Amino acid sequence: MATHSDRPIFVIGCPRSGTTLLQLMLHSHPRIAIPAETRFLLPAYTARCEFGDLEDRENRRALADWITARKATKFRDLGLDAAEVTAEIVGGPPTLGSALGTVFRAYARKHGSPRWGDKRPSYSKHVGTLLRMFPDAQFVHLIRDGRDCVASLKEMPWYKHDVHHAVAAWREAIDGGRRHAARLGPDAYYELQYERLVTDPADELTRLCGFLGEDFDAAMTKPQTIAKQTVPPQKKWHDRTHGAVSTGRVGSWSTRLEPWEAGLAEAAFGERLVEYGYELSGAPRPSPSQLARYAKISAHRKMAYRKADLRERWQRRYEPNPVTCLLTAEELCS
Repeated sequence: MATHSDRPIFVIGCPRSGTTLLQLMLHSHPRIAIPAETRFLLPAYTARCEFGDLEDRENRRALADWITARKATKFRDLGLDAAEVTAEIVGGPPTLGSALGTVFRAYARKHGSPRWGDKRPSYSKHVGTLLRMFPDAQFVHLIRDGRDCVASLKEMPWYKHDVHHAVAAWREAIDGGRRHAARLGPDAYYELQYERLVTDPADELTRLCGFLGEDFDAAMTKPQTIAKQTVPPQKKWHDRTHGAVSTGRVGSWSTRLEPWEAGLAEAAFGERLVEYGYELSGAPRPSPSQLARYAKISAHRKMAYRKADLRERWQRRYEPNPVTCLLTAEELCS
């Protein structure tokens, strides 16, 4: 019997690595509620100085309205009563983390679950931010063959970058995971691989539940039963979540990537693929011009992250309040 926890759960990974499938699996657990991707947690953190001193109830109300009333936040997709959530935020502790935790707690309560989580691939670049608000959080990093991620990203209507960016994104996610593992340790950071998850869901989810301090529940292996209720219908790229868990897309990059694209991916992160047990194809090495373009894009991305980090450090100097969630365990389970 596991020792039940109330720690927040964040699912991270490179885009198109299967995080939506994992979110549905976790949401199928009777003690865990994880919604489809929201759009308010990181934006609220970025805008935190604009909300003023949250010791002021009216400022907390303005923050609550910012979360619940704006279409961009996807709050409506949670199926919650905006007035009730606003009242909880106004009556709660005066920190940003508490306000955001209140929303997720309300979502979990709606589903009869004492524990909440959130999923968004981009969170892999913001683990430090999430820890500032939720210091006891646990992070689950789903890893998939980078070539499959690149192939899938190419086909997404919302992905506006080229294959060089997609290759860089997978490498960044893997390298970031290594840093997170070293910083957080095995109590707060856990990795699993998509291919093993879809091959033997029960075994992989049992291991994951052990990390989370939860008992495995067989409903987790049939996420398709709740997909229609939780996956927004406009996201056609998630249609496969409506069927049974399948290995059908494992290794499909071999027919979806051009030879030079596969070669670029293996040149950029082949060692990392091997470390995770993926076999290299021996695709032809890309041309010097393709390698040079990748190197340039990768360098520009790294520079953008450094600039964002500097802006973040500067912004911390002007925070009107602490950001840590102050909701107690008793409140979270109420």
